[in-house]
Amino acid sequence: MGRRSDVGVAFRFIAFVLRPFLMAVTRRNWRGGEHIPPPGTGVVIAGNHISHFDPLTFAHFMWDNGRATRYLAKESVFRIPIAGRIISAARQIPVYRESSDASQAYRAAVAAVRSGELVAIYPEGTISRDPGLWPMVGKTGAARVALETGCDVVPVAQWGANHVLAPYSKRLRLLPPKTVHVIAGPPVDLDDLRGRPVTSESLRVATDRIMSAITQQLAEIRGEVPPEVRFDHRAAGLPPTGDPATAPDAEDER
Repeated sequence: MGRRSDVGVAFRFIAFVLRPFLMAVTRRNWRGGEHIPPPGTGVVIAGNHISHFDPLTFAHFMWDNGRATRYLAKESVFRIPIAGRIISAARQIPVYRESSDASQAYRAAVAAVRSGELVAIYPEGTISRDPGLWPMVGKTGAARVALETGCDVVPVAQWGANHVLAPYSKRLRLLPPKTVHVIAGPPVDLDDLRGRPVTSESLRVATDRIMSAITQQLAEIRGEVPPEVRFDHRAAGLPPTGDPATAPDAEDER
Protein backbone atom coordinates (compact mmCIF):
# COMPACT_ATOMS: atom_id res chain seq x y z
CA MET A 1 0.00 0.00 0.00
CA GLY A 2 2.93 2.35 0.46
CA ARG A 3 3.43 5.10 2.98
CA ARG A 4 0.93 7.92 2.88
CA SER A 5 2.07 11.51 2.94
CA ASP A 6 1.34 13.64 5.98
CA VAL A 7 -2.42 14.00 5.69
CA GLY A 8 -3.03 15.69 9.01
CA VAL A 9 -4.89 14.75 12.16
CA ALA A 10 -8.38 15.60 10.84
CA PHE A 11 -8.11 13.35 7.79
CA ARG A 12 -6.70 10.49 9.84
CA PHE A 13 -9.56 10.91 12.32
CA ILE A 14 -12.09 10.70 9.46
CA ALA A 15 -10.39 7.57 8.12
CA PHE A 16 -10.25 6.05 11.63
CA VAL A 17 -14.00 6.55 12.09
CA LEU A 18 -15.32 5.80 8.61
CA ARG A 19 -13.15 2.97 7.33
CA PRO A 20 -14.41 0.36 9.87
CA PHE A 21 -17.99 1.43 9.10
CA LEU A 22 -17.44 1.07 5.34
CA MET A 23 -15.71 -2.28 5.82
CA ALA A 24 -18.79 -3.48 7.69
CA VAL A 25 -21.50 -2.24 5.32
CA THR A 26 -19.89 -2.89 1.93
CA ARG A 27 -18.13 -5.59 -0.01
CA ARG A 28 -15.32 -4.23 -2.14
CA ASN A 29 -14.16 -5.03 -5.64
CA TRP A 30 -11.12 -2.75 -6.00
CA ARG A 31 -9.16 -2.87 -9.26
CA GLY A 32 -6.49 -0.79 -10.95
CA GLY A 33 -4.70 0.39 -7.82
CA GLU A 34 -1.41 0.17 -9.68
CA HIS A 35 -2.47 3.26 -11.63
CA ILE A 36 -2.67 5.41 -8.47
CA PRO A 37 0.71 7.16 -8.14
CA PRO A 38 2.59 7.03 -4.85
CA PRO A 39 2.38 9.72 -2.15
CA GLY A 40 4.14 12.93 -3.08
CA THR A 41 3.02 12.75 -6.72
CA GLY A 42 0.50 15.38 -7.71
CA VAL A 43 -2.39 13.89 -9.68
CA VAL A 44 -5.99 14.52 -10.66
CA ILE A 45 -8.38 11.61 -10.16
CA ALA A 46 -11.50 12.00 -12.28
CA GLY A 47 -14.53 9.86 -11.47
CA ASN A 48 -18.22 9.40 -12.18
CA HIS A 49 -20.75 10.50 -9.58
CA ILE A 50 -23.73 8.22 -8.84
CA SER A 51 -24.73 8.81 -5.21
CA HIS A 52 -24.20 11.09 -2.24
CA PHE A 53 -22.60 8.01 -0.66
CA ASP A 54 -19.92 7.49 -3.30
CA PRO A 55 -17.44 10.15 -2.06
CA LEU A 56 -16.96 7.88 0.98
CA THR A 57 -16.34 4.70 -1.01
CA PHE A 58 -14.24 6.60 -3.56
CA ALA A 59 -12.01 7.93 -0.77
CA HIS A 60 -11.93 4.45 0.80
CA PHE A 61 -10.50 3.07 -2.46
CA MET A 62 -7.84 5.78 -2.53
CA TRP A 63 -6.94 5.28 1.15
CA ASP A 64 -6.56 1.54 0.64
CA ASN A 65 -4.19 2.38 -2.22
CA GLY A 66 -2.05 4.63 -0.07
CA ARG A 67 -3.44 8.07 -0.83
CA ALA A 68 -5.50 10.69 0.95
CA THR A 69 -8.08 12.47 -1.14
CA ARG A 70 -8.68 16.19 -1.48
CA TYR A 71 -12.13 16.74 -2.91
CA LEU A 72 -13.65 19.70 -4.63
CA ALA A 73 -16.92 19.87 -2.64
CA LYS A 74 -19.81 22.30 -2.84
CA GLU A 75 -19.44 25.15 -0.38
CA SER A 76 -22.68 24.38 1.48
CA VAL A 77 -21.14 21.18 2.88
CA PHE A 78 -18.64 23.29 4.80
CA ARG A 79 -21.48 25.05 6.61
CA ILE A 80 -22.88 21.86 8.18
CA PRO A 81 -22.41 22.07 11.97
CA ILE A 82 -19.45 20.06 13.29
CA ALA A 83 -19.07 18.01 10.08
CA GLY A 84 -18.25 21.15 8.13
CA ARG A 85 -15.46 22.03 10.54
CA ILE A 86 -13.98 18.55 10.29
CA ILE A 87 -14.15 18.62 6.48
CA SER A 88 -12.46 22.01 6.45
CA ALA A 89 -9.77 20.81 8.85
CA ALA A 90 -9.15 17.88 6.48
CA ARG A 91 -8.27 20.50 3.84
CA GLN A 92 -11.04 19.72 1.40
CA ILE A 93 -11.63 22.39 -1.25
CA PRO A 94 -14.89 24.39 -1.30
CA VAL A 95 -16.54 25.10 -4.64
CA TYR A 96 -18.59 28.29 -4.89
CA ARG A 97 -20.95 27.56 -7.76
CA GLU A 98 -22.14 30.38 -9.97
CA SER A 99 -20.39 33.07 -7.94
CA SER A 100 -17.47 35.47 -8.15
CA ASP A 101 -15.55 33.10 -5.83
CA ALA A 102 -15.82 30.11 -8.18
CA SER A 103 -12.21 30.45 -9.38
CA GLN A 104 -10.90 29.93 -5.83
CA ALA A 105 -11.47 26.18 -6.11
CA TYR A 106 -9.46 26.00 -9.32
CA ARG A 107 -6.53 27.87 -7.80
CA ALA A 108 -6.62 25.67 -4.69
CA ALA A 109 -6.70 22.50 -6.80
CA VAL A 110 -3.72 23.66 -8.87
CA ALA A 111 -1.77 24.51 -5.71
CA ALA A 112 -2.59 21.11 -4.17
CA VAL A 113 -1.46 19.19 -7.24
CA ARG A 114 1.75 21.22 -7.43
CA SER A 115 2.46 20.37 -3.79
CA GLY A 116 2.19 16.64 -4.56
CA GLU A 117 -1.38 15.93 -3.46
CA LEU A 118 -4.16 13.84 -4.98
CA VAL A 119 -7.14 15.93 -6.01
CA ALA A 120 -10.40 14.15 -6.82
CA ILE A 121 -12.74 15.85 -9.27
CA TYR A 122 -16.15 14.75 -10.51
CA PRO A 123 -16.17 16.26 -14.02
CA GLU A 124 -19.96 15.99 -14.21
CA GLY A 125 -20.19 18.46 -11.31
CA THR A 126 -23.19 16.66 -9.81
CA ILE A 127 -24.79 13.22 -9.56
CA SER A 128 -25.52 11.88 -13.02
CA ARG A 129 -28.99 12.67 -14.31
CA ASP A 130 -28.65 10.17 -17.14
CA PRO A 131 -31.60 7.74 -16.78
CA GLY A 132 -29.16 4.82 -16.61
CA LEU A 133 -26.62 6.66 -14.41
CA TRP A 134 -24.05 6.70 -17.20
CA PRO A 135 -21.51 9.56 -17.15
CA MET A 136 -22.89 12.81 -18.53
CA VAL A 137 -21.17 15.53 -20.54
CA GLY A 138 -18.26 16.68 -18.40
CA LYS A 139 -17.14 20.10 -17.26
CA THR A 140 -13.58 21.17 -18.03
CA GLY A 141 -12.17 21.60 -14.50
CA ALA A 142 -10.19 18.35 -14.35
CA ALA A 143 -8.70 18.96 -17.79
CA ARG A 144 -7.86 22.55 -16.92
CA VAL A 145 -5.96 21.58 -13.76
CA ALA A 146 -4.10 18.82 -15.63
CA LEU A 147 -3.04 21.05 -18.53
CA GLU A 148 -2.07 23.86 -16.17
CA THR A 149 0.10 21.66 -13.94
CA GLY A 150 1.22 18.95 -16.36
CA CYS A 151 -0.05 16.24 -13.99
CA ASP A 152 -1.67 12.97 -15.00
CA VAL A 153 -5.43 12.45 -14.99
CA VAL A 154 -6.33 8.97 -13.75
CA PRO A 155 -9.90 7.97 -14.70
CA VAL A 156 -11.86 6.04 -12.08
CA ALA A 157 -15.26 4.42 -12.53
CA GLN A 158 -17.44 3.31 -9.64
CA TRP A 159 -20.66 1.39 -9.24
CA GLY A 160 -22.54 0.04 -6.25
CA ALA A 161 -22.63 3.03 -3.94
CA ASN A 162 -25.92 3.87 -5.64
CA HIS A 163 -27.32 0.61 -4.24
CA VAL A 164 -26.45 1.77 -0.72
CA LEU A 165 -27.95 5.21 -1.26
CA ALA A 166 -29.92 5.84 -4.44
CA PRO A 167 -29.36 9.15 -6.24
CA TYR A 168 -30.97 12.05 -4.37
CA SER A 169 -32.42 9.61 -1.80
CA LYS A 170 -32.07 9.93 1.98
CA ARG A 171 -32.73 6.25 2.67
CA LEU A 172 -29.61 4.20 3.39
CA ARG A 173 -29.76 0.50 2.51
CA LEU A 174 -26.92 -0.91 4.58
CA LEU A 175 -28.08 -4.53 4.87
CA PRO A 176 -27.29 -6.83 3.34
CA PRO A 177 -23.88 -5.32 2.50
CA LYS A 178 -23.66 -4.15 -1.11
CA THR A 179 -20.69 -4.74 -3.37
CA VAL A 180 -18.97 -1.53 -4.39
CA HIS A 181 -16.90 -1.72 -7.56
CA VAL A 182 -14.13 0.82 -8.17
CA ILE A 183 -11.71 0.52 -11.07
CA ALA A 184 -8.86 2.91 -11.87
CA GLY A 185 -7.50 3.02 -15.39
CA PRO A 186 -4.21 4.20 -16.86
CA PRO A 187 -3.70 7.97 -17.16
CA VAL A 188 -5.62 9.61 -20.00
CA ASP A 189 -3.35 10.46 -22.92
CA LEU A 190 -3.16 14.26 -23.07
CA ASP A 191 0.42 14.55 -24.35
CA ASP A 192 -0.58 16.16 -27.64
CA LEU A 193 -2.43 18.92 -25.75
CA ARG A 194 0.40 19.84 -23.41
CA GLY A 195 2.99 22.53 -23.96
CA ARG A 196 0.69 24.81 -25.90
CA PRO A 197 -1.86 27.48 -24.98
CA VAL A 198 -4.89 26.17 -23.13
CA THR A 199 -7.96 26.95 -25.21
CA SER A 200 -11.64 26.12 -24.99
CA GLU A 201 -11.09 23.60 -27.79
CA SER A 202 -8.19 21.83 -26.08
CA LEU A 203 -10.14 21.73 -22.82
CA ARG A 204 -13.15 20.22 -24.55
CA VAL A 205 -11.00 17.60 -26.32
CA ALA A 206 -9.26 16.67 -23.07
CA THR A 207 -12.55 16.51 -21.17
CA ASP A 208 -14.11 14.28 -23.81
CA ARG A 209 -11.17 11.87 -23.52
CA ILE A 210 -11.49 11.82 -19.74
CA MET A 211 -15.24 11.12 -19.87
CA SER A 212 -14.75 8.43 -22.52
CA ALA A 213 -12.18 6.65 -20.35
CA ILE A 214 -14.48 6.73 -17.32
CA THR A 215 -17.42 5.50 -19.40
CA GLN A 216 -15.45 2.61 -20.87
CA GLN A 217 -14.40 1.50 -17.39
CA LEU A 218 -17.96 1.74 -16.11
CA ALA A 219 -19.15 -0.35 -19.06
CA GLU A 220 -16.58 -2.98 -18.04
CA ILE A 221 -17.88 -3.02 -14.46
CA ARG A 222 -21.52 -3.20 -15.50
CA GLY A 223 -21.08 -5.50 -18.49
CA GLU A 224 -23.35 -3.21 -20.49
CA VAL A 225 -23.13 -0.96 -23.53
CA PRO A 226 -23.25 2.78 -22.69
CA PRO A 227 -25.35 5.25 -24.66
CA GLU A 228 -23.81 6.49 -27.91
CA VAL A 229 -24.41 10.11 -26.87
CA ARG A 230 -23.64 11.37 -23.36
CA PHE A 231 -26.49 12.97 -21.46
CA ASP A 232 -26.49 16.78 -21.54
CA HIS A 233 -28.71 18.61 -19.07
CA ARG A 234 -29.00 21.57 -21.43
CA ALA A 235 -30.34 19.46 -24.27
CA ALA A 236 -32.78 17.87 -21.81
CA GLY A 237 -33.93 21.27 -20.56
CA LEU A 238 -32.82 20.60 -16.97
CA PRO A 239 -31.04 22.92 -14.51
CA PRO A 240 -27.32 22.18 -14.01
CA THR A 241 -27.78 20.60 -10.56
CA GLY A 242 -30.43 18.93 -8.45
CA ASP A 243 -32.82 16.00 -8.66
CA PRO A 244 -34.22 15.82 -12.20
CA ALA A 245 -37.45 14.31 -10.87
CA THR A 246 -38.23 17.57 -9.06
CA ALA A 247 -37.23 19.92 -11.87
CA PRO A 248 -40.02 21.96 -13.47
CA ASP A 249 -41.62 20.07 -16.35
CA ALA A 250 -39.38 17.07 -15.58
CA GLU A 251 -42.04 14.66 -16.69
CA ASP A 252 -42.52 16.52 -19.97
CA GLU A 253 -38.78 16.46 -20.66
CA ARG A 254 -38.75 12.70 -20.30
